[in-house]
Formats: sequence, C-alpha cells, structure tokens
Amino acid sequence: MIAIACFIIAFILASLVEYWMHRLMHASPKIGERHRDHHRRNEGQGVFWEFRDYVKGSGLVMALMFFYSIEAGIGWCLGGLAYAAFSAYAHQLQHENPKACFWMKMPVHYVHHKYNMWHHNFGLAVDWWDHVFGTYKPVEWLTEEELTQPPRNYLQMRWW
Repeated sequence: MIAIACFIIAFILASLVEYWMHRLMHASPKIGERHRDHHRRNEGQGVFWEFRDYVKGSGLVMALMFFYSIEAGIGWCLGGLAYAAFSAYAHQLQHENPKACFWMKMPVHYVHHKYNMWHHNFGLAVDWWDHVFGTYKPVEWLTEEELTQPPRNYLQMRWW
C-alpha cells in the first residue's frame, strides 16, 4: 500500500516540479538560457532525450525515499519515472501532433509556443497547475494550420 501511495504522490509532485521549473526557466536569464533556444527552435529533442534530461535532473530526489523503506523507494522512484516518461512523450507530442493530446482541452505547451506565451500555460504534460496558479490562458488554438494537418497516430513522432 505504501508503494502505491508513494507512486501517486511522486507522480503528482513531479508534475508540480515540472510546472515550477518551466516558470523558473522563463523568469531567470541564467537558468532559462537553454530554454530560450528551445523556444527559438520550437521543437522537442525526441522522447528518449527528453526523458533522459528529466531523469538526470531528478535522479537524486527519486532515490531519497529508499532511505525510508524499500517499498516506499520503489513506489516513489516508479512514480517519478512514470511521470518523466509521460512528460517526455507529451512534450514531443505537443510539438509534433498537438491534436493528439486528448487528455487536455487545449494542448497548453503547444499554445505556449505558438502564441509566444512567456507568462502563461507552463504545463508540459498536464494543465492542472496552470489552473491552480492562475497561469492558464485559453485560446482558440485549432486554426486552419492544425485543421489541415494530415491525421497521425500517437506513435508517429521523433523518438530519438
């Protein structure tokens, strides 16, 4: 039971950390240097490389719960890894196939880039925290550009 609770808490906490790190990248010239390049290119690195960066940045935190117990550590670590994988996939999907983000009313990261929203829509995989912290800004995002794109499935994207 503790492993399941730790998994859920880690998954939710990882989404919160991701939201605040993205906001910090927009607020800090030093921390956001690489992120500004991401905005200029407007493309993801590929699911694998995004996942690698997320895990590299959070590896130490994912290991902390092992000091409490093996069961808690496994749940915590798996929750963090699951969110990192989901976020890496969602990030790449929003850059390449935003219409496929069925779990959000509006693909916030896609809109964040498309309309150069420096102060809104910071979520990558989920929009929960944008709603909680008042940074969600809805727009009519389905324009002719998106509507005329040929249909693609959920796996047709850059993985590497």
